[in-house]
Amino acid sequence: MAIELDKDVRDRAIASLQRYFTENMDEPIGNIQAGALLHFFVEEIAPAIYNLAIAAAQERLQARVAELDIDCHEEPFEYWKKQQPGRKR
Repeated sequence: MAIELDKDVRDRAIASLQRYFTENMDEPIGNIQAGALLHFFVEEIAPAIYNLAIAAAQERLQARVAELDIDCHEEPFEYWKKQQPGRKR
């Protein structure tokens, strides 16, 4: 599954990369170079981050499913416990 960024997200990421280079590197980076670097990150590194996020989501879902029997359990044969003692119908 290819990871694709919306145009707005891509533009903001490129601007962020350019700002990072301006503030932290000896030379600024141009728009085309920042776009190419972002493309590399998305193709090369993003799948690893995506897989970690999916694994974390699966872990949370499995924990919730494991608790389902506790959250949704109803005790059977409770009718007589709820009735008033000594009351006849």
